[in-house]
Amino acid sequence: MDERNLEPLLSVAVAEAEPDDVMPPVDAPAGWSAARREAFREFHRASFAGLDGPTRTLMYAILAGGEVVGMVRMSRCDEPGVVETGMWLGRSARGQGLGVAALRELMDAAAAAGMQAVVADTTRDNAGAVEVLRKCGAKLLENGDRVHAEICLDATPPAL
Repeated sequence: MDERNLEPLLSVAVAEAEPDDVMPPVDAPAGWSAARREAFREFHRASFAGLDGPTRTLMYAILAGGEVVGMVRMSRCDEPGVVETGMWLGRSARGQGLGVAALRELMDAAAAAGMQAVVADTTRDNAGAVEVLRKCGAKLLENGDRVHAEICLDATPPAL
């Protein structure tokens, strides 16, 4: 992520996602208010320094046909060699295999950065995320409505 694709990413978010699905909660009027849009920009700009920066987060724009359709990120965990991931796609980009492709690219980038594992947390009702994690070889641990995923980067992900 950088300034080039930040505004296209915001445009996709505004048109095809809810604020709470694509950024941390902020104290701002509901919906995509001007304050929430600026908070979105600042949230993403904070990661521009990458894994060694203050947020310890690296974000990537997800592209389809040359257009920004979502975002995937990895953030260093306190445990050495482990990064946590999260992603979102605009509604029109879902169900096309882009999430699996993006997560596999992120897994390659994490391995290249010396990581041994990628983890994620979601809810059981987020069927799209659970399926993407499963297809990428995650071990899924359910606890109530929460799902914790662990992907060992030494393992070969299953074929599609």
